[in-house]
Amino acid sequence: MVKSYSIDMCNGSILPKLLRFAIPLMCSSILQLLFNAADVVVVGRFCGENSLAAVGSTTSLINLLTNLFIGLSVGANVLTARYYGAKENRHLHDVIHTAVALSLISGIILTIFGVVFAKQILQWMQTPKEVIALSTTYLRIYFMGMIATMLYNFCSAILRAVGDTKRPLYYLLFAGLINVVLNLFFVVVCKMNVAGVGLATVLSQCISATLIVRCLLREKEAYQLILKDIRLHTKYVGRILQIGLPAGLQGTVFSLSNVVIQSSVNSFGSVIMAGNAAAGSVEGFVYMGMNAFHQAAVSFVSQNMGAGRFERINKIVVRVMLCVIMTGILLGGLVVLFGEHLLGLYSGKEDVIAAGMIRLRIICGVYFLCGLMDVMVGVLRGLGYSVMPMIVSLIGACGLRLLWIFTIFQVEQYHTTTVLYLSYPVTWLITFMIHVICFCVVRRRYPKR
Repeated sequence: MVKSYSIDMCNGSILPKLLRFAIPLMCSSILQLLFNAADVVVVGRFCGENSLAAVGSTTSLINLLTNLFIGLSVGANVLTARYYGAKENRHLHDVIHTAVALSLISGIILTIFGVVFAKQILQWMQTPKEVIALSTTYLRIYFMGMIATMLYNFCSAILRAVGDTKRPLYYLLFAGLINVVLNLFFVVVCKMNVAGVGLATVLSQCISATLIVRCLLREKEAYQLILKDIRLHTKYVGRILQIGLPAGLQGTVFSLSNVVIQSSVNSFGSVIMAGNAAAGSVEGFVYMGMNAFHQAAVSFVSQNMGAGRFERINKIVVRVMLCVIMTGILLGGLVVLFGEHLLGLYSGKEDVIAAGMIRLRIICGVYFLCGLMDVMVGVLRGLGYSVMPMIVSLIGACGLRLLWIFTIFQVEQYHTTTVLYLSYPVTWLITFMIHVICFCVVRRRYPKR
C-alpha cells in the first residue's frame, strides 16, 4: 500500500490535523532559515565582524527582491488547495504545471537582476565602505541559486496545498546538513570568506530543489508533475497572479520598509549592524515557527472553500489564532531568556551581543502580534481575497512604520535603536485589528453552512 502524505482538511477534527500540518512545516521553515543562519554563524566565528555585517545586512535586501516572486507561490497554493478540495483534477493538473513554469521564469529574472544590480542597491542602502565589497560578493553568488530557490518554493507550495508538509521537511533536513558541512569546508579549509558561505548555500538549495521535483515526478496522485506538460496556461496564470501578485507586492513593500530600517541601522556603524544581523537571524526562528500557522490558514481555508464546507472556517480561524499565540509567547520568551547565549553563537564581542539584545527584548517579547497579523492575512487569502489584506498591510504596517522612521525617529532624543525597533510591535497591533474587521465583513458574504 502506498503511503499517503496528504491531509483531508475538510472532514474530522481540525486541531490534530492542523498540528500535523503545521509542525513539520514549522521544522522545515526553521531549517530553511538555517541556510542563512549557518552563513552568519560561520563568518561571525571565522571571518570577523565585517564579514558578519556583510552577510547579515543582505537579508532584508534578499527578501525585498525575492518576496514578489515567492508571493506568486501563494496564488499557486490557494488554487491547488481549492481544486484539490473540490476534486477537480483537470484544473489541478494545469495549475500545478503552470506554477512550475512560473517558478523557472521567476528564478531566471531574479538571477539576472540580483547579479547585475547587487552593488548599486547596496550603495543606495548606505552600506559602509569596509563592508560593501564583501556584501556584493555574497549577494551575487546567492542570487546565482535563485532558479533552485524559486523551484523549491513553488513545489513546496503545491505539496502544502494538499497537506503534505513532511516530505519538504525531509529534503530540507538533508540539504541543511550539507549546507553546514560545505560552509565549514569552504570557509575554514578553503579560506573563501563570504564567497564560501554563499556557494554552500547555493549548492544546498540546488539539492533541496532536485529532491522536491523528483518527489512530484514520482507522485501517483492527481498532483503528479509531468515534465512535458510544464507550460503556462493563460487561464491559470491570470488566477495565480490575481491572488499571488498582491501577496508578492505586500511582501516586497514589507521588505522595502525593512530595507529602510536596515539603512537606519547602518547609520549607527558596524557594531550595531553586526548585533542587529545576529538578532535578526535569531528572531527569524520565532517568526518561522509562527508562520507555519499562517501557511496552515491559507491551505485549510482554501480546501474548505473548494469543498463548500463554510461551517468549518470560523473554527479554523479560532484554532489557528490560539496556536500562533502559544507559539509566539513560548518561542519569543525562550529567545529573550537565552538571548545572550544565542547571540554568543554569532559573535564573542560583548558590544555586539548588547546591541543584539536591545532588538530581541523589544521584538520577541511581543512577537505573537506579528503572528496574529499574518494569520489573518492567510485567512483572507484562503477566502480568495488578496488585494484587501495587501492594502491593509501596506497602509497599516509599512506606511505607519515608514512614517515612524521619518518623524518620531528623526527627533534627536528619539534617534536610538530602541525607538527604531519599537516601530514593529506598534504597527503589528494596529494592522491585526484592521484585518479582524475585514474578516468579519468578508465572512458575512458566505453562508454559515
